[in-house]
Amino acid sequence: MNTDICSMYIVLAAATSFEIQPTIDLLKNGSAPAGGLETDVLITGIGALPTAYALMRQIGRRRPDIVIQAGIAGCFTPGRIGTVLAVKEEVLGDLGVKEGQDFKTIFDLNLTDRNAPPFCNGLLINPYKDLLGLSGLETVRGITINEISTDKDRIRWYQQNMAPIVESMEGGALHFTCLQESIPFLQLRSVSNDIGQRDKSKWDIRSAIANLNQQLMETIKKL
Repeated sequence: MNTDICSMYIVLAAATSFEIQPTIDLLKNGSAPAGGLETDVLITGIGALPTAYALMRQIGRRRPDIVIQAGIAGCFTPGRIGTVLAVKEEVLGDLGVKEGQDFKTIFDLNLTDRNAPPFCNGLLINPYKDLLGLSGLETVRGITINEISTDKDRIRWYQQNMAPIVESMEGGALHFTCLQESIPFLQLRSVSNDIGQRDKSKWDIRSAIANLNQQLMETIKKL
């Protein structure tokens, strides 16, 4: 890391406090391993727009050295519930237009160039490989959309055309904002359910949150 650890200021961002409550509790009671780090918790709200707004307000108040976003997610690959992953790149899944049976992205429509910053071939790529490596986690592609995917045809289209592993409503906003502001960032996602599975008896939110917060604290220790 290039940042001086004696003055490192980290923002821990999440859509809801519920997802990172164990970490919040540790920070409040002083049990978290500070190691000279200063941390703030930012609850952004659900969705890309609230997340982008909350991040920019936080950056305007005080520019962080690192932003770590943590949350639960659905997974396109069955059998991974409880697994914590680091998102190396994001794709904006529903920004475009549906014409007939085809969906066209803003890049397909030539509304913007696939390599117009901060995009790289249509992706929002985390360039901070040291942070991704520090997590020690498998790195995957995420997709950001505004509604939870349930339609089988739409899920199949995402898999065939965008090849995501995890789905969230906020990851793309983190990547876009931090790339534009040149702030190092890391997105951690813990799988709570398989994509398309609406039977919540088959979800495991409790384990996903427990594993997420364990990994979050381990990552903070490594910093």
